[in-house]
Amino acid sequence: MRYNLEKPVFTMKKIWILFLSCIFLTGCYHKTDSPRGSWAKGADLSWLSEMEKDSMFDYDCIASMREMGMNAVRLRVWVNHKTGWSNKADMLSLAKRAAKQGQRLMIDIHYSDFFADPAHQTIPEAWQGYDYPQLLEAVREHTLDILNTLKEEGIRPEWVQIGNETPNGMLWPVGKVNKDQGEWEHYAAFTAIGYEAAKEVFSDIIVIVHVDNAYEQRDWFWQSMSKNGGKWDMIGLSHYPMMSAWNGNKTWQEMNQLAEDNIRRLIRQWHCPVMVAEIGMFANDSTSVKVMADFVRRAESIDSCAGIFYWEPECYGGWRPEEYIPLGWNGYDMGAFTPEGKPSEVMRVLLSSDVQR
Repeated sequence: MRYNLEKPVFTMKKIWILFLSCIFLTGCYHKTDSPRGSWAKGADLSWLSEMEKDSMFDYDCIASMREMGMNAVRLRVWVNHKTGWSNKADMLSLAKRAAKQGQRLMIDIHYSDFFADPAHQTIPEAWQGYDYPQLLEAVREHTLDILNTLKEEGIRPEWVQIGNETPNGMLWPVGKVNKDQGEWEHYAAFTAIGYEAAKEVFSDIIVIVHVDNAYEQRDWFWQSMSKNGGKWDMIGLSHYPMMSAWNGNKTWQEMNQLAEDNIRRLIRQWHCPVMVAEIGMFANDSTSVKVMADFVRRAESIDSCAGIFYWEPECYGGWRPEEYIPLGWNGYDMGAFTPEGKPSEVMRVLLSSDVQR
């Protein structure tokens, strides 16, 4: 913003304009403390409303984390999960709260009724039986619906993910891909139509294509996406450096180094920024603070790395969401809160960064 330093002349018309502007800005959700494009110190807090329903917090978690330095919130949205959590209404409720706390916002659209990830990309129940053209239209309409719902509330997300962890495509089997084969035209078209729909609602929104395994080189993926017309503004990566069983028993030091190298390579090859859209570690392990500090230092040193989001740090005490119970799943064990329900030292390390871009 450019300021006029000349002596102001206050006419009645200017006074009314100033008055009306103040009213507008007071009710505007998208005013944030951190400018667009600055380093994102974020957290995915999609379980927060359900945890609050279960009386896991006696304080405002978003406000507390903002005081620690958090400037961005990531929220997933499912098409229609039977519990109602992480559906559009739940996402909107949390988005309003985050925006009122001055948080920048990332919307993570799964295009599924439950978690979408490299092993699961299930077509929503309401879209079952759709052929490829119908699924294209469903992706477009769902993207428009989610983002227009936010726009109608005066909320302007900075980023949107078209799919979650999609190295193997989305909306299986129609859009399933792998390194050597698959319907690349279909999957790339799903991302492209989601991209165009997002830009139709917010012309300046940053569209992310998100894959897992930040340490893993996947030149074949991005080459196939580009060759088949896929679209993105930013690459999103997941990084879980302490999950050695997932990662070929590599040490966390190896994982962090490989992730740094890969981020630099992606930026160089595709001329776009990279966001660490998910990070997680065993936060109550004494090593975790060292792991986080090392990775934050590495990521901060990369000019076109846009920031880091911790995935569901608010989990603690063995809490598990409603949908986990019939599946027999345990609670998420990589939250970054203490057993007393407060942000841990791991979160302090992540949120204390003062990097400016």
